[in-house]
Amino acid sequence: MIDLITIVAATDPNAAVESAGIVEKFGIHVGHIVMQVISFSILAYVLYRFAFKPVFETMDERNSKIADGLKYAEEMQVKLAEAEAEHKEIIKKASQDAQQIVNDARSVAEEKISKSSQDAVARAEEIISKAEQQIELDRKKMLTEARGEIARLVVATTSKVLSKELSGEDRNRFTESASSQLVETSN
Repeated sequence: MIDLITIVAATDPNAAVESAGIVEKFGIHVGHIVMQVISFSILAYVLYRFAFKPVFETMDERNSKIADGLKYAEEMQVKLAEAEAEHKEIIKKASQDAQQIVNDARSVAEEKISKSSQDAVARAEEIISKAEQQIELDRKKMLTEARGEIARLVVATTSKVLSKELSGEDRNRFTESASSQLVETSN
């Protein structure tokens, strides 16, 4: 500042008197100004070194953490979307598997029902066949018994009609004759 005043004073002598008057008028002392500039510079350095620099470092660190957090949040959203898609796919596959199991169970049940029905029909036919055979055997037995009874009655009636007692041989002959006639007439 002093150099500026001397340069201005050297150029115009009237201006130097005026500027010297202003410096004196306001009470400006160059030594005080230089001391204040040096004090301000020291204060600015100390503040920068011990106050602003740590604050700037902390702000940079926080900005870095915030950026990392945002990046992590984006990654988690992508992973969440992938997990949801995978979850939906698993549910879809499980639903298809369950439907397939139900369909398989239905087909097995239908096969078992069909087989059971066929077995029941076969057993019923077998029972009917056995019943028919038993009926036929019972009919033959009944016919044989009836023939025997009829032959005995014929022999008894014949012996009464003839009023004589038949011998065992005559009785057998008449019985066989009556039986054979009954067999021929029943067929």
